[in-house]
Amino acid sequence: MSYKLTVNGKSATVDVPEDMPLLWVLRDVLNLRGTKYGCGIGQCGACTVHFGGRAVRSCQTPVAAADGAQITTIEGLSAEGTHPVQLAWAELDVPQCGYCQAGQMMSAAALLAKNTKPSDQDIDAAMNGNICRCGTYIRIRQAIHKAATLAANHTAHAARAGHSGNGAGRS
Repeated sequence: MSYKLTVNGKSATVDVPEDMPLLWVLRDVLNLRGTKYGCGIGQCGACTVHFGGRAVRSCQTPVAAADGAQITTIEGLSAEGTHPVQLAWAELDVPQCGYCQAGQMMSAAALLAKNTKPSDQDIDAAMNGNICRCGTYIRIRQAIHKAATLAANHTAHAARAGHSGNGAGRS
């Protein structure tokens, strides 16, 4: 069957079986290899993508459920690597082997889209189920806090740039 998807802002039509996991559509049909296969049962988080703005396990999402959906993969988070999560991950040298990191970053970005100042408990709850075999959980948490700060600073800077102090630029 044919399914229409919007992946990283680009429309795509795929002709695949309805029960094919979104993970395999992304990797094997659309050649987006950043999303990783980890466990195949939705327990490790390596395959996490954004589906309609929320973090989902693409290995457990049939393509039929994604028909017409907006999907963002790690490649679509920011092609230039300027998303606050990407910047924080690089600055704090989070990855060790790196295999799980795309899923970790997608879960972190989904958390920060909902909660701009997460506590350690918020982070732990949002990241629960994202497994890192190398145990970089402390650096992941630090990077999420750093990304929240970077995003807040960017928002504050953008607000100041649009305000000249004399009321011009306000709506």
